[in-house]
Amino acid sequence: MSNVQRADRAGLLLGIAAYSLWGVLPLYLHLLQAVPALQVLSHRVLWSLLLLAVIVVALRRVRSIAAAARGRTLLFLFGSAALIAINWLVYIWAVQHEHVLDASLGYFINPLVNVALGMLVLGERLRRWQGVAIGLAALGVLLLTLHGGGGGLWIPLALALSFGGYGLLRKVAAIDALGGLTVETLLLGPPALAMLLWANHSGTAAFGGSTRIDLLLIAAGVVTATPLLLFAAAAKRLPYATMGLLQYIAPTLQFLEAVLLFGEPVLPVHLATFALIWSGCALYAWDSLRAYRAAVRA
Repeated sequence: MSNVQRADRAGLLLGIAAYSLWGVLPLYLHLLQAVPALQVLSHRVLWSLLLLAVIVVALRRVRSIAAAARGRTLLFLFGSAALIAINWLVYIWAVQHEHVLDASLGYFINPLVNVALGMLVLGERLRRWQGVAIGLAALGVLLLTLHGGGGGLWIPLALALSFGGYGLLRKVAAIDALGGLTVETLLLGPPALAMLLWANHSGTAAFGGSTRIDLLLIAAGVVTATPLLLFAAAAKRLPYATMGLLQYIAPTLQFLEAVLLFGEPVLPVHLATFALIWSGCALYAWDSLRAYRAAVRA
């Protein structure tokens, strides 16, 4: 086996692991259903920051990250930190309030949002089949909107747009994955700590009331940082088209959990919406793979 094949195989395993962990995240968050979403988010930030600080120090990356996180890059990271916090908060709330189905829809839409943002903001050219894929997804969202969306339409839109915007800012920020994530959690650290101190002062803090809950909250750092680091490692080894195909693992697992484990109702409008979204996603994935193969042959 050549070095390139080994890298591709390792990248594939890392990518599958990252998206699978994101896919089963609702199972972890469901165990924290009794903890307010803002407190879960705050613990997620602070324990991630502690873990990332250990990694950064161990890798001797402090100076390089500090040098990169300045000026325009730091402004982008302020924006990306705010967007990822919104994304995490909405996702936690959705799982806790039995909207995993809506959350999975958001992450099915997300790749198509990324393509649209690339065209509108970065001036990237939209291939014909990508345009058709976005049109199918938009039709699915419109169908859910006209039906009323079951009150949960804002969830997939908030998740897709916040993560799409996050990805856009991280794309233009001149800093690597580990450095960017470390700075983002560092920026979110003070408000997260303030939130937990206020909860403790008001007597509503979940931490300290149960060993089980405490351990689950402490585990938030590993649960958050591990798939992100696996994803960053996979992205360096795999073609963009392959990563585009792997990203559907997470929402597919979330959809199955919502229906099979959490017993969320699937209405006819959901089936019609998902059929349009899935068709758009499949078309997008096919077009990405086709374009990659054409580029390799060239």
